[in-house]
Amino acid sequence: MVMKQTFFSFLLLFLFHCTTSVAQAPIPAPLPPPTPPTPTASPPAPPLPTKSPPAAPTKSPPAPLVPAAAPSPSGPTNVTKILEKAKGFSLFIRLLKSTSVADQIEKQLNDSNNGVTIFAPTDGAFSSLSSGVLNSLNDEQKEELIQFHVLSSYIPLSQFQTVSNPLRTNAGDTSKYSFPLNVTAYPNSVNISTGLTHTSLSGTVYSDGQLAIYQLDKVLLPMNIFGAKPPSPAPSPTKRKKENNDSTTDDTTAADSSTDDNVNASGAMSLTIMTIQTTVLSGFAMILAIVLSL
Repeated sequence: MVMKQTFFSFLLLFLFHCTTSVAQAPIPAPLPPPTPPTPTASPPAPPLPTKSPPAAPTKSPPAPLVPAAAPSPSGPTNVTKILEKAKGFSLFIRLLKSTSVADQIEKQLNDSNNGVTIFAPTDGAFSSLSSGVLNSLNDEQKEELIQFHVLSSYIPLSQFQTVSNPLRTNAGDTSKYSFPLNVTAYPNSVNISTGLTHTSLSGTVYSDGQLAIYQLDKVLLPMNIFGAKPPSPAPSPTKRKKENNDSTTDDTTAADSSTDDNVNASGAMSLTIMTIQTTVLSGFAMILAIVLSL
């Protein structure tokens, strides 16, 4: 009986101890919510460029010798319409039409595969001429002046370095005192000389492989119209000898003529003297006859 009480007491103590331990044990904290997976790291952004000092300006390439050509009007190639579209060539257009050179150019373009090259003076080029110069020219000289600005072949800029001087224009003769035209080409310029006019190409108005029109700021003046006339050629030695012989003959003829005149005069005088003598003798004879008859 005592043992049961002891066991029972021990059981109560054990239960009490367990209850107290459970009551005093800390309540575990709630588990934290699951954290989302961390994203994979992206590659670092490239560093911002640091401000560097401004670079020295690069030297731009030199401007081309000739500006871009103006587009041609639609339809067949027409020189006057191209110049009208480009503007600034009204005087040259008027002369092309009045001299019929425009028709000649159109015929060349249609009937030949050589093409045509035109040097077109601007209105300013014509205004720089002396007053009344154009009006002083007759129709033939005006036509020659305009033909002097036309070549009967297509010459692109790159070929001016290989052409042979003097160039033959539609005006014809290229001799010193007629219509010579000389071209000197450099990397950035093309110079033209007529002996009276010295200028350079100042632009390309039009170029299509068959027709080339280049702008000029001066009118090309040919020697044949505006230059001094060539000196008269000296007579050849043969001609001089012939003239001298003719002169000698004339002098001899004059001398012979003078001698003949002297001879004729002497004969006339002798005849006169004889006539007088005959008359005197006849008178004496008559007187003598009368005296004897007495």
